[in-house]
Amino acid sequence: MYDNWEELEQSIVNCQKCKLCQNRNHIVFGIGNKNADIMLIGEGPGADEDKQGIPFVGKAGQLMNKAFEALGIDRGSVYIANIVKCRPPANRVPEADEAEACLNYLRNQVILVKPKIIVLLGSTALKNILGKEYGITSARGKWIERKGILYMPTWHPAALLRDETKKIEFWKDLKLVIEKYHSFS
Repeated sequence: MYDNWEELEQSIVNCQKCKLCQNRNHIVFGIGNKNADIMLIGEGPGADEDKQGIPFVGKAGQLMNKAFEALGIDRGSVYIANIVKCRPPANRVPEADEAEACLNYLRNQVILVKPKIIVLLGSTALKNILGKEYGITSARGKWIERKGILYMPTWHPAALLRDETKKIEFWKDLKLVIEKYHSFS
């Protein structure tokens, strides 16, 4: 584990721990406030993210930004990362060995950020962070506390693009996050 961002970011520059490195354009490490109280964790980069090296800049990210804006969340005030740092082919779900190869990077990001709240965006984030026994449909919208961090599982923004009925639940979940965050102040 690394004690600072520079060493952590340097450690991943030439990562070849899994086969996802073979076709990447950019490693999509993370972005935002490195001292944020709220951290969001998604699944992995898509095509737009791979091109730009920034998480959540494609259609799903734009939808998430609209929700942030409507709820008064400044995207720069949160920290955003993913389970895997390289794009899986055809945006498929990361395989277990790929997720495992990246998890120490993500754990180190969490240690450095020290968030009070982590929003788990979708099933892949939920299962890799809290355990395979969790399902996103039953866990979403419910607070889960582990080691002093509050977790809020919710839909991945990409799921909202496929099923618009999930937008309301996503909105409600983010609203709960903001309310909880304000209760700390």
